[in-house]
Amino acid sequence: MTENRIQHALARLFERQRIVFWYDEKKEFRDAFENLEMDGVEKAEIKSNEFTLKYRMLREAPKQNFLLYCEGSEPEYINNWMLDVQLHSAVFRTDQSAIWLSELELPPEFSDVVVEHEAFFDAGRAPKQAEARKERLKTLLKPDDLKQQIRLKMLAVCAELYQLADVRLDVICESLFDELVEESQTRFAMIERCNLASVLWEQIARHYGYVSETPSIKDFSIELFKSCYALSITNPKASDRASLNNDALVLFKRWKDSRKHENVFETLSEEYAGLLDIESDLNNRDLRDVMEIDYFKLIDSKVVYDLVQAVNQQTLSEGEVTKICRERRQSHWYKDFETLYAAIEVASQFLFKLETAQLSMCSSSEAVLGYVRHWFKLDQLYRKFIHALKTSKQMTLLSTLEDTIENLYVNRFLNPLATQWQGQVDAMDKWSVPDVTPQRQFYSRYVKPFSNRGTKVCVIISDAFRYEAAEEMIGRINREKGYQASLDHMLSSLPSYTQLGMASLLPTNGGAFSISETDGSVSIDGVSTQGTVNRDKLIKAVLGETACAQQAKSILDMTQTEGRELFKNHDVIYIYHNRIDHAGDKMQSEGEAFDATERTFDDLLTLIKKLTSYNASNIVITADHGFIYQNRPLDESDFLVTDTQGDVHYHDRRFLLGKGLSSDVSMKVFSPEQLGLAGEVHAAIPKGTQRLRLKGSGSRFVHGGATLQEVLVPVISVNKRRQDDVSMVEVDILRGGTNIISTSQLSVTLYQTEPVTEKLKPRELRCGIYTAAGDLISDTHNLIMDLTTDNAREREMKLRFVLTQDADAANNQEVSLKLESPVAGTNQYTEYKQLKYTIRRSFSSDFDF
Repeated sequence: MTENRIQHALARLFERQRIVFWYDEKKEFRDAFENLEMDGVEKAEIKSNEFTLKYRMLREAPKQNFLLYCEGSEPEYINNWMLDVQLHSAVFRTDQSAIWLSELELPPEFSDVVVEHEAFFDAGRAPKQAEARKERLKTLLKPDDLKQQIRLKMLAVCAELYQLADVRLDVICESLFDELVEESQTRFAMIERCNLASVLWEQIARHYGYVSETPSIKDFSIELFKSCYALSITNPKASDRASLNNDALVLFKRWKDSRKHENVFETLSEEYAGLLDIESDLNNRDLRDVMEIDYFKLIDSKVVYDLVQAVNQQTLSEGEVTKICRERRQSHWYKDFETLYAAIEVASQFLFKLETAQLSMCSSSEAVLGYVRHWFKLDQLYRKFIHALKTSKQMTLLSTLEDTIENLYVNRFLNPLATQWQGQVDAMDKWSVPDVTPQRQFYSRYVKPFSNRGTKVCVIISDAFRYEAAEEMIGRINREKGYQASLDHMLSSLPSYTQLGMASLLPTNGGAFSISETDGSVSIDGVSTQGTVNRDKLIKAVLGETACAQQAKSILDMTQTEGRELFKNHDVIYIYHNRIDHAGDKMQSEGEAFDATERTFDDLLTLIKKLTSYNASNIVITADHGFIYQNRPLDESDFLVTDTQGDVHYHDRRFLLGKGLSSDVSMKVFSPEQLGLAGEVHAAIPKGTQRLRLKGSGSRFVHGGATLQEVLVPVISVNKRRQDDVSMVEVDILRGGTNIISTSQLSVTLYQTEPVTEKLKPRELRCGIYTAAGDLISDTHNLIMDLTTDNAREREMKLRFVLTQDADAANNQEVSLKLESPVAGTNQYTEYKQLKYTIRRSFSSDFDF
């Protein structure tokens, strides 16, 4: 031991005591003693002068520091004339364990800890690592630590955990589990080298019930998966035995839900699923047996598979399917199955909606009302199912369900509705529906009122943005803080194609609309409406220089300054957006129409926010036309062999243009007067959903015809308000008949008081049971209450809490079930609600028989 280290060790002792004894048992430190110089310390040697020293220290200099050196071993108590002084002083020892104790500022009674675990402190061949371990341990020590607590902290240091908050057995176990996916287990090797393995296994046995003649971290982790699976099965079998206790289940759930250890958990879960033959076990379980478990990815595979069968065979109600899919959102593996659960949920909703749909109509007005109030939902659900199907890429798994949905959509909804509606179209002597705004009145009905009030307005026209998509868009807008959106509808011009639809939305001074019989282009008073440049000229011709037309991309690319300058100088801005029609009109990409719809939602919301940042507060969104889409390739019978007579000059997939056109049964022919057009061009529209063959074009995505999906276009009115009008749903705790916890588990039901709506957002919660001192004594549940059903029973969520051994200390005491909400942008939580319980468990509740 160097003189420098001796001086430092003595200095630490003098910080606590005035008198320090130094017994030099091997008589090897006299020179060090004689050379030692310490300010404020008087040196003296014990050499048959005990009473003189006592008098000096206690009478003559009662405040002076003394270092008393004795060459030789410490005398036995009965022969130690300085014992009374020594007992309330410090003893400096120069053996290695004493040095380590001194460095850690631990009293001599902890010497057996450092001796037993000498390798923890011994520099050996790695002095820097040993020194680092000691320093890290020292930062963790507290004055009131007991020996077992110090050993736990040594375990934490060996497991490379250096924060006081991490000195916990569960955190140590998680750190050791991390090594199971690595080539070597250096942390556990250090625990063994430091003779701490027995300490670790003793703690694990006491807390988690793991006992083995040859314990190992891997064996413990396997048993953890196995036991927790058995503990969590809803209807356990006689063979479902768990060797570990509830504290192990709490450890397991904490580890599973930890983002830090997510990759390790998933790797081991996959490996152990095979080792434990979980797939075979799941084959003999009912869906409801594993609804609360997410320990293996195979569980979600089983839930999804069973749900697909149940939906296809309609053995579960729509409400039950929705509830299961929503509850599985809490699953560890949900992100891997999200689109599958979405496909299943909307498929179930589609089947329920179709079963209750009444596709009858007495008039064209009644038909339009039926669609905008009810029937559009089937188109919407079909779109969402097909999008989820394609996004999931699980065509084989969903093939049977896809066949069911596709066949029902086409044969029981799309074609029957088109047939019913065709009867109304055939009876029309002109293209119009009573009480439904025609598309050409768009400007006067929805835009001009803003100009009349001197209010600025932006118009977004999204090509082929259907009514059903607009209804979903309304919900997305209204979920944004400070935005209010409403939905109306118009009857598009016929044929329902881009050139005529875009022209019909322009402001006019009563000009005459005419269609070119050769290419279908549209003019107003002879001026072309084709393209943004021509539309800009037409808008300015009617409204002046304070109006303009822009492409959506130009708006999105503008800086804040450019955008505000544009809005400052213009009162009416028409903005053209094209994603859906751009994808659908091409044979190669028509199958991407529904994906394009999803992207359009994002585009429009971005546009809205961009425009409001330019100070726009009034926005109107509409479309030129809708479309019909079938995901499966069409049959030959879906194509029309036309019986049209006359001069056909323009051929599209859903209409013909020409002069002197007529048809017997396959098509409905409209004269220009019936369509409100100038000139001599007639339009022939195939009846129902039939297509006309057009070389080089697709056939699944089409528009131009007269089906409700093609001709009912949306009008969304968006207003930006200053106040926040969005809140979260409320959640109550349904306790049941007692406030007593008498077993190791507690089952409660959470009730979402209202369905999630556009202005009532989901509530995210963390739930757990806490003592009055704020200590967690159960596992926790993280969940999102986002149920949309109107059925109150289907807005209940059952939870099961598992108490830890720490709950024993709270027996006969009041505890709280707390619901906490996360603070946005942080890792913090605030209390939302709590319910008081009293733990009253008898000793017999811990027995399994």
